[in-house]
Amino acid sequence: MPEKNKVYTAEITGLTSEGSGVCRIEEMAVFVPETAVGDVAEVKIVKVLSSYAFGIVDRLVTPSPDRRERPCGGYKKCGGCVYRHISYEAECQAKEAVVRDAFERIGGLSPQFDPFLAAADTDRYRNKAQFPLALENGKAVCGFYAPRSHRVVPIEDCPLQPKLFSEIAAAVLEYINSRKIAVYDEKSGTGIMRHIYLRRGAHSGEIMVCLVARKDVSRQLAPLCRELAERFPDVKSVVLNINPARTNVILGEKCLTLFGSDTITDVMCGNQVEISPLSFYQVNTVQAERLYAKALEYAAPTGSEIIADLYCGAGTIGLSMAHRADRIVGVEIVPEAVGNAIRNALRNSIANAEFHCGDAGEVFGQLRERGCAPDIIVVDPPRKGCSEETLGHIIAAAPEKVVMISCNPSTAARDAKYLCGHGYSAVRLCGADLFPATRHVECVVLMSRKK
Repeated sequence: MPEKNKVYTAEITGLTSEGSGVCRIEEMAVFVPETAVGDVAEVKIVKVLSSYAFGIVDRLVTPSPDRRERPCGGYKKCGGCVYRHISYEAECQAKEAVVRDAFERIGGLSPQFDPFLAAADTDRYRNKAQFPLALENGKAVCGFYAPRSHRVVPIEDCPLQPKLFSEIAAAVLEYINSRKIAVYDEKSGTGIMRHIYLRRGAHSGEIMVCLVARKDVSRQLAPLCRELAERFPDVKSVVLNINPARTNVILGEKCLTLFGSDTITDVMCGNQVEISPLSFYQVNTVQAERLYAKALEYAAPTGSEIIADLYCGAGTIGLSMAHRADRIVGVEIVPEAVGNAIRNALRNSIANAEFHCGDAGEVFGQLRERGCAPDIIVVDPPRKGCSEETLGHIIAAAPEKVVMISCNPSTAARDAKYLCGHGYSAVRLCGADLFPATRHVECVVLMSRKK
C-alpha cells in the first residue's frame, strides 16, 4: 500500500466522475484532483483507505497534451469547476465516458450511444446564480462555498455567469454594508441576510433579484429596489424570500414581491415561459433546448399520443412536445412551478396540456386509477432519480416509450436497469453538457417496451 505523506511518481490514466485524475501506486488506485490523462506527476499521498487512496500533485513532471489554461481567479478556491485545467474537447470526452460507464457498468446496458451534445459557449452560460453571504473583516461579502464546507469564498466575477450578475451582487452588498443590515450566521442562527439569488431569461434578458432573509425586512430593502431598477434596466422583479429555518436549504416557502412582477419571462423551445423564484428551470437555456429536442426525437410522437410529463417543473419539456401530441399530462410537487406551468400553457395558447400538483408517483397513480393511460412517459427526476413508487406506476401504465432525462447518469442507469427488468429495453442514449467546466453532465435515454 502507498504510505501517507510519501511522494511517488505516477502517470494519470483516467478521470473519475468527480473530475479527479486516477493513477495506480503500489497496485492501489489513487485519486488526484486537478490532473489530466497523460500527466506524469510526483504525487504526495494525503489519505489512505482500505482499497484506494487520495493524493495531490507535488510536482508536475510531464504535462498532458490535454492541459489548457481556462482562466478564473477563484477556480482553485471555490471548487465549482473541476475541468478548467484541460481543453474543452478533453472535458467532453471525460463526460461522455461518465455517461457510457454508468449505463454499461452500473446498468449493465448497451443502448446505441448517440453523439455527445457539446456546448457552443463554455463561459457566461448560466442563467442563475446563488451567492451565500458572510462577514469578512466586519463587512458583508458574497461568493461560493469552499469545497466540502460552508466557508464562503468571496468571488468578484465567476466566468460561468453573466458579468451583470457580479455587478448586481456588488450593488446589493454595497447597500447591505451602508445600511449595516446584519448578515446571517449559520452557527448561531442570528442575523438577517442569507443569500443573493439571481435569475435571468437567456433570450429575454429579464432579470429577477431574489434576496433571501431570515425575516421580513421589506421596509429596509425598499430603497434598494429603486436603486437596482435605476442602475439595471433589465431588472424586472425584486423578490424577498423569507427563510427562518436553521438549515442549509437556500429558499424558504414564502416570497414577497418588492418591485415589478412576481415572475420573469423567457423563451424555451419556442414557447414563452414564466419563471418564479421557486420553479425549476435549466441553468443553461441554449443547451437545454438541444437536450429537449433530443428528448422529442426519442419520443417521436405522431400527434395522437397521450404524453405524461413527470417531475415536470414549469412544464417546459411537456409544452415543447404539445404540438406533436394529443394530450400532455404534467405532474410536479412544487405548487409555484405548477402555477407557472398552467400559465405557460395559457400564454402559448396550448389547450391540450394539464398540470397536477403532488408527488410524481402518488399523483400519477391516482391519474391512472381515473383512466389516464399514456402512450409515452417523459421523466426528469432530481439527482436521486425516480422513486420506486414512480417506477412501479410507470411499469403498470405500460407506455410504449419512456424517455428519461437526468442530471445524474448513475441514478438514470439504475432506474433504466430496473425498467429493463420489467419489460423494457434501453434503445438510445445521449449525453449533453449543460454545465461546462463543472463535473456535472446530463443525459437522455429512450426506453422501449418489449413486444
